[in-house]
Amino acid sequence: MLRFVNLDQNYPKARDAQDRKQDFEEIYADWAVDAATGQASRCSQCGVPFCQSGCPLGNNIPDWLMLAGNDRLHDAYLASSATSTMPEICGRICPQDRLCEGSCVIEQSGHGAVTIGSVEKFITDTAWQEGWIEPIKPGVPTGASIGIIGSGPAGLAAAERLREAGHAVTVYERSDRAGGLLMYGIPGFKLEKSVVERRLKRLEEGGVEFRLNCDVGQDVPFADLRVRHSAVLISTGVYAARKLTCPGAGEQLVPALDYLTRSNRDDLGDAIDEAGRLDARGKRVVVVGGGDTAMDCVRTAIRQGAKSVTCLYRRDKANMPGSAREVRNAEEEGVTFEWLANPIAINDHGDGVQTVRVQRMRLGEADATGRRSPEAVEGDVFDLDADLVVAALGFEAEDLPKAFANADLARDRWGNVAADRDTRMTSLEGVFVAGDIYRGASLVVWAIKDGLDAAQSIQAYLDNRQAVLGAAE
Repeated sequence: MLRFVNLDQNYPKARDAQDRKQDFEEIYADWAVDAATGQASRCSQCGVPFCQSGCPLGNNIPDWLMLAGNDRLHDAYLASSATSTMPEICGRICPQDRLCEGSCVIEQSGHGAVTIGSVEKFITDTAWQEGWIEPIKPGVPTGASIGIIGSGPAGLAAAERLREAGHAVTVYERSDRAGGLLMYGIPGFKLEKSVVERRLKRLEEGGVEFRLNCDVGQDVPFADLRVRHSAVLISTGVYAARKLTCPGAGEQLVPALDYLTRSNRDDLGDAIDEAGRLDARGKRVVVVGGGDTAMDCVRTAIRQGAKSVTCLYRRDKANMPGSAREVRNAEEEGVTFEWLANPIAINDHGDGVQTVRVQRMRLGEADATGRRSPEAVEGDVFDLDADLVVAALGFEAEDLPKAFANADLARDRWGNVAADRDTRMTSLEGVFVAGDIYRGASLVVWAIKDGLDAAQSIQAYLDNRQAVLGAAE
């Protein structure tokens, strides 16, 4: 270990931008074993591992870096999977520059962070290839049944832990495939769908039941689930798109998730007739937003063969909420960024042609969060012609009390499902919540963390109820 003094930081090589933008395959090449173990050996084995505290899951990062650095990859896999149900997925899509790698001590000392995410991905991909990932082993049947609404990362993480505990687990998913945003919201060039599908298959083979095309509140009443199951977990995610409010932002404006879902369905081989509305081929594309979803949209448009792709963001590059790595990848692939630019009107000229009027901005005083607020530069306006305008402004919660026909399901001031901070139980007895529908739109790693925490709380709830019932008998 401690090889950071004589071994430079290195990431898996990215495919050439001209090559990779022709398809939706992941852009990073696989590491050779010696490259991965060498990068793991750069870890300084800090007495206080800030990488671990910077990880929402509290992953035992120094431990599995040490094991990988000593070529003990099977042991490294066991250590990495002890705290995460999807390490190879987090290794691919976590913004490590803002989490573990951004907290790395040798990053702060100027030597360049240990490439934690890439090592994590390598360890678990190797585990899959070598057959080290064993089937789920359900515990002794408990007689309890858990209903999970939503099959995104929070629901899947909870399902795995609850099934291991011996409970019957049923996951209700309104789409035709499980996986939530992992399946339909994240493009294949960041997360190939086979990576998600093998996790889903493992859960199915472990006895988790998936009921697809089942919209709770429409196809099955929420009240029925509460009667049918010993406990219910709400992990629906947040899917209501935040809307652009400028004049002209009507039906011609495409929500980011609609656009990404259509593209992912194409990638999965689904036949969908959209009359080309959600296909960027040959079009001038404008994407509004600065987060990772916006980066997914601009890079998808490039791969669909757009004539041009422009991203508008009202702050500067240094204040973008998205991953710096994703911005760099998008720039390499030919995306044009207009920083400090805010759309103030969209004029529809017919036949799909639009003009986006853009106001130049500057950064003023800091707002309540500490970020400098954008303000208009008077008189500095320009127009962009576009054939497709995509709004990637984030997501908000749907009205679940209405959808579930239960006004007693409490929400917080942002519309998310409210719950006890410690137990994650909602205002309804035996109903818990996890993921974005609890904390608001966030990262996959936080959803996994929430799912694991909720599973633990559900287990405690069932244990307590059994103790009370046993005492009553």
